Order: sequence, then structure tokens, then C-alpha cells
Amino acid sequence: MLSVKRHPFLLSLQKLLLGRGERRVFALMESTTNTMVNGSDLDNNNAAGGGGVVDVYGEDFATEDQLITPWTVSVASGYTLLRDPRHNKGLAFTENERDAHYLRGLLPPALMNQELQEKRLMHNLRQYKVPLQRYVAMMDLQERNERLFYKLLIDNVEELLPVVYTPTVGEACQKYGSIFRRPQGLYISLKEKGKILEVLKNWPERNIQVIVVTDGERILGLGDLGCQGMGIPVGKLSLYTALGGLRPSACLPITIDVGTNNEQLLNDEFYIGLRQKRATGQEYAELLQEFMTAVKQNYGEKVLIQFEDFANHNAFELLSKYSSSHLVFNDDIQGTASVVLAGILSALKLVGGTLADQTFLFLGAGEAGTGIAELIALEMSKQTKAPIEEARKKIWLVDSKGLIVSSRKESLQHFKKPWAHEHAPIKSLLDAVKAIKPTMLMGTSGVGKTFTKEVVEAMASFNEKPVIFALSNPTSQSECTAEEAYTWSKGRAIFASGSPFDPVEYNGKVFVPGQGNNAYIFPGLGLGLIISGAIRVRDEMLLAASEALAAQVTQEHFDKGLIYPPFTNIRKISAHIAAKVAAKAYDLGLASRLPRPKDLVSYAESCMYSPMYRSYR
Repeated sequence: MLSVKRHPFLLSLQKLLLGRGERRVFALMESTTNTMVNGSDLDNNNAAGGGGVVDVYGEDFATEDQLITPWTVSVASGYTLLRDPRHNKGLAFTENERDAHYLRGLLPPALMNQELQEKRLMHNLRQYKVPLQRYVAMMDLQERNERLFYKLLIDNVEELLPVVYTPTVGEACQKYGSIFRRPQGLYISLKEKGKILEVLKNWPERNIQVIVVTDGERILGLGDLGCQGMGIPVGKLSLYTALGGLRPSACLPITIDVGTNNEQLLNDEFYIGLRQKRATGQEYAELLQEFMTAVKQNYGEKVLIQFEDFANHNAFELLSKYSSSHLVFNDDIQGTASVVLAGILSALKLVGGTLADQTFLFLGAGEAGTGIAELIALEMSKQTKAPIEEARKKIWLVDSKGLIVSSRKESLQHFKKPWAHEHAPIKSLLDAVKAIKPTMLMGTSGVGKTFTKEVVEAMASFNEKPVIFALSNPTSQSECTAEEAYTWSKGRAIFASGSPFDPVEYNGKVFVPGQGNNAYIFPGLGLGLIISGAIRVRDEMLLAASEALAAQVTQEHFDKGLIYPPFTNIRKISAHIAAKVAAKAYDLGLASRLPRPKDLVSYAESCMYSPMYRSYR
């Protein structure tokens, strides 16, 4: 039996409620909680449901047909209940629920189940012709009815993913000051220096499992958007829930505002961030150090911190500095690398040969480019048992100054130096393609239209099936379009992009371009880290995630020219990725959730958040 005296959460809540004269409500709460967990002890922090988060209210221990109580501080009812996004069901409240929770007169008399609500909302969304209008409508829904938002996103993922994330989220960030309605995460600025721990405690949820944090300096391919970069953490965490099954209450979006060097924003009267130039050097480092320390102090060792859209110079340094002391992951460096490697492993089944038989040429040598290159080299080294230095020799990079070669080594940034090989200097991408003769061309430059007709034709001249990945986001920054790749290669290219492109018809054949979207990887990776209680992220986990994703591509997909599986199966895919990542965490001795589940795929699926409505007492 659950004891109030033994459980600090219930004890503190009892004091609060008794101070307000709510003895009857608390007695009901204690009774309800006892019933819901069937006598289990909530002091056991290993008791987890819905993404590995302690289920204080017993909500996820209940089956979908069991009754639950919609707790906030006390029982939510009436007008308050309709404005609580976690418990609001709109017209789906039953007759009994409307009586029990004082909803009579606050709702129209019609009853509408969740499926019909979903149908109505999709109809309404499709009326909007402007993508940003759809984005705003989806954000409004998330703030009004959380479960319906995720039900909509899960059931219509291929249609709505471009709305809640790239490419539309890029425009949303650019106009975030104008469309801002209410805060969806935490804003930590230089004003909060010395008080970051207090700021974290202002967030109402305590059991945080995943934080996505940005400083807004390099938002997609759009540059410095300062405080308005918050759209990225919000969007990423929506996908953690929809695609990876983490409970929304376990996710925390954070923007660290150290100013912006974007003059247009500084002069914009609607800009919502600090109006100053970016802090750098020691001032920046001290703020980040305080933030990382406060997160660990407030949420513990096992909270996953995902760095998102930091500029190159900070991204590599932060990942290097904190990867040995925190559970950290950089999606731009590691997530992109993992999803691209999966696409390459799939493409090999169409091209033939092994990974070591390929020659790679990258346009772009920043976070994404060097991150992908390093993971390819690690996988190549793993397959051939050769030193990683040998594997790197098969991979060439071009930056803004041309091919990265040994004669440039002294002037290169540290993360580019491993890719400086012996070769005569080459200035242009086209000349590099002709000289290196790569089998796979990777675009991570953030500059659109750089894979020209001449470049694609050169790739097709010495490859029967040239592999061309135009990975920069959003769509406007893609190195080439799907139509250009297929047309210029005469239908022989194996193409993938970072942002979605429609199918292309060429010479009577329909080609379905792959999308190397990080959303394939990070939700499953995060779920795997959480269900295993991992305390660190290692490269072996990223390789495991890539191999798991590639394994989900079937012959049926290959027959259609796909090198990534359809997003319609993303929750199944995420469960398999989570299982492989968790298995690797256990193998490396980095997992803390014991004992190890016998069937990790089934366990991952059982931990996933369900957006279905629950029935209320």
C-alpha cells in the first residue's frame, strides 16, 4: 500500500492541499494512486512508463480502458481542464465526464471521438496554402490538446513532418518574433548568469529525460537567428515524442541567448531576444559551463543533452569538452552522420561492392561534413580491420577554399586536419570531381545550387550509378534538386536529400528520392539511451543506429529506388534502433537500468508514449 508518510512528493502535496482546505481531494488522490499502481511503491525510481520516466500519477501503468484522474496540482475540472493541454479532449469528453468534471455548458452538446477530431483537423490543415499557416495551426493545437497533436502527427507523419520540422521550421524561426504566442521552453540568457539552476527549477516538470538546446547561431542553413532559434528545440522534441515515443512531459526545449550578430534581427522591433552582439570567449564558456553543471545538478546524470545548431567553432568544442562528463549528443555532427551512413550502407546494395571500395567527396567541411566523414571511416575501419587513418584516405573534403590537401594543413581548423591528404591544390568542386573520381558525392555546404549540371554529368560519366546526397537544409539550400539529379544523370543517380522532394518522372519511370532526415535516427537513439539508463554516448552506438536503420530497408523498397524506409513505419524503426543502441550500451558497460530486458525491441515498444485519449473518473 502506498504510504503518504513514505513518499515525499505526496507528503509535500498533502501539505499544499491541506493548507487550502482540500482534505477530501487529497484523500481521493491517495486512494486513486494506490489503485492505479496496484500497491507498487513509487519510491522505486526504476519504475518507469512511457519512455523511461517515473510515472508519478500512475497514468502509464493503466491500460487505455482503465480510468485515470486528470491531476494538475489538484484535480483539473471545468474551465481549467479545458485549458490544460495534457488532459483536454475537447468534444471527446463523454457525457459522464462532462457531469463529473463540471463541463456542462462549457462545451457544445455534440460528442466527437478522437478519430473524428483528427479527420476534421486534417481537413482544416489541408485548406491552408501557406506552409507557415499550417505550422502555426499545429503549434496552436499542441498548446491546446497535446494528445490530439501527437495522434495527428503520428498518423500523418509523412504529410506533417515537413510542417513541424524542416523545411517549414526554418521559416518559422525566421519569423518567430511575429508568430510567438506563449513560451514552449526555457530561455536562458546572459541576464540569468549565476542563476541558471534557479531558472531550471522554474520549469514545472521535474522528471526531465531529454533536453534539446541551441544558441541559435547556425539555424539550418539560415545562419544566426539568435533567440528565435527556439523553433528548432521545440520541433525536435515534438519528434522525440511522435517518432521515438518519449513522453512530452520528459522533454525540455532550451534556447541559450548570448545575443546575435544578425543586424536585421537587432533592428527588428518584434525581435524577442537580447539586443546585443554575441558574447564569445570566456563569457560564453562560463555561461555554458554553468548551464551544463546546473542541468546535471537538477536532473541527474542520465538526462540526455542534445546540442542543436551551434556554430562549428562551438559545436566541436562543446561535444569534445562534455562527452566524457555528461550524456551529450550533437545532432548536426553525430545524428546527420548516422543517418547518412545508413543511407550509404543501403545504397551499396544497389551499387554493389563494399564500403571500402568507395571513394567519397564532400562539399562542405563543417560539423555535418566532418562528422559524416568520421563515422564512415569508423565503419570502414570496423569492416576491414584496418587503422582508421587508412580508412580516412578514401574520403576527400572540399571547403570554401577548395580541396583540403596536405599543403593547407597549417592553416586548417583542427577538425579539418585529419582530411588533409597528399594532392595538388584544386579550387573548384568540378575540378575536384574530375580529379578524385568519387563514387559518392556528399553535399553538406549549406549553399544551394552547387551541384551543377556539369558536376552531376561528370559523376555520371565514370559511375554507372552515381550516388549523390544533397543534404543541406532547408530546401532552398539543397545542393541540387531531385529532378536535377535524375535528369542530368539520365535516371542513373541514387539520390537522397536533407529536405523532402516529390517523386520525379523521367523517361516514363517514377523515381522516389530518399530523405536523409535526422528524424530517422535521433528519436530511436534517444529512446535507446533512456531505456538502458546509459550514462554516456559512444561512437559504437551511432554505428549500431546506422546499421539498424539500414536493416529496415527491404527489397520492396529497393525496387522503388528507396534507400531509406518510409516514415509511415517510423515508430517500428525507432524501436529497432533503440534496441540496438541499448544493447550496445549494455555491451559497453554504460547502461545503468538493470537487469537487462530479454527482448529489447518489445521493451522499447512498451515504453513508448501513446497519444490515445484516456477515460477520466
